[in-house]
Amino acid sequence: MARTEDYDAPEAPTPNSLVVAASAVVTDDQGRILLQRRRDNGLWALPGGGMDMADSLPGCAVREVKEETGYDIKITGLVGTYTDPRHVIAYTDGEVRRQFNVCFRARIVGGELTVSDESTEVRFVDPTDLDALPMHPTQRLRLDHFLKNRPAPYRGRPGTRRPWSR
Repeated sequence: MARTEDYDAPEAPTPNSLVVAASAVVTDDQGRILLQRRRDNGLWALPGGGMDMADSLPGCAVREVKEETGYDIKITGLVGTYTDPRHVIAYTDGEVRRQFNVCFRARIVGGELTVSDESTEVRFVDPTDLDALPMHPTQRLRLDHFLKNRPAPYRGRPGTRRPWSR
């Protein structure tokens, strides 16, 4: 199923669902960041996805990283919470979602690199090479916050509303 992502686009469709999700910035011992090239839109992204009813948010990040990359991880911190209503994701099945994403810091504790059916490629990327990769601005924002090693997690922008959210 294909998807398109809009950010701050007045013509973006109105969401019909809200999904709680988790992602993780996973680094190796060389400081490179684990990324996947998504099959549904061809863009590079952090591993992550929607939370199941039986998940906790950290558990969701651990499960999604394992499913999408083959690695077992340990959560080591929090990058931030990402809830911007200007970010809308539309799927070809008619779902148009807003996402509430919590992005964690993590390190590998086991497993081995695999490519899931959700990706075309999974690899570690040196932070100096990130700008050359096609990536949605919301992914870049999370990576930017991680790389700045902010003293406190990002908590979003207060007061941001879309016209359809009156």
